Amino acid sequence: MATAVGDPLVDHQLLTQLEQAAFASKRTFRGRVKGERKSPHKGSSVEFSDYRPYEMGGDPRYVDWNVFGRLDRLYVKLFVDEEDFCVHLLLDGSASMDFGAPNKFHYARQLAAALAFVGLVNHERVGVGVLRDRLMEGWSPTRGRTQFFPLSEFLTSLSPHGETSLNQTLRQYAMGAKEVGLAIVISDLLDPRGYESGLRALRERRFDLHVIHLLAPEEIEPTGGGDVRLFDVESGEVREVTIDGETLRDYRRRRDEFLTRAEQYCVANEISYHRVITETPLQDLLLRRLKGALLE
Repeated sequence: MATAVGDPLVDHQLLTQLEQAAFASKRTFRGRVKGERKSPHKGSSVEFSDYRPYEMGGDPRYVDWNVFGRLDRLYVKLFVDEEDFCVHLLLDGSASMDFGAPNKFHYARQLAAALAFVGLVNHERVGVGVLRDRLMEGWSPTRGRTQFFPLSEFLTSLSPHGETSLNQTLRQYAMGAKEVGLAIVISDLLDPRGYESGLRALRERRFDLHVIHLLAPEEIEPTGGGDVRLFDVESGEVREVTIDGETLRDYRRRRDEFLTRAEQYCVANEISYHRVITETPLQDLLLRRLKGALLE
């Protein structure tokens, strides 16, 4: 589904509300340059944390001479380390995402843009990986509010097509990432070969991992009936099917098994799982449902 040139993915009102949001990562990550995220590690930023006794060989620049004057003992100042933090947005760009009303891929791009904005206004670095049958497109991690509009234009330029290989592309991204951080996979998880080993590769690299499982309303509750021809947009396979009560019952059973398996796998592997129907207003998702789990 295309977005018209000049048509913003996220409206200004929602962006204003997201100004006060931040990512609620379970862990902190030590990066190559200093950022804005406070860490429990003691370092050398400007925010004072505590004192400890001076040890021979320590840096005398951090000795507090006022304390020495009062106590006749040498103490050094400790500071809260401000660590760099990278947000990795992994967007499923396969043909199966081009489905539903609201369209899954358009919703995914809107969500990715909004999450990118949260990172960029908090001085985090934000990168994007597009998952198809291979990992070819992407946005290298960048920092700064001024990067939001170029990144939004990049997301707007994307269109869903082709097959996907979630295991392969997620493993490829995990192995190629120069730094770990917060990884958010936005996908319908519709890959007959699975997604488990790809998610496992991200976990093994120590990413703080979230899966946002996108589904269209029609995938939750199909409409229509009678004799229909089903076309797999990724494989090209065509099937003639009669949709009746028995067919719908079988579909619901398989749907529930698919959803339960995805959620249980994530929970068992300490991956945050968020199931989202595309009719959910983006504002409600970001400011309510994800509050405390992904955002704060």
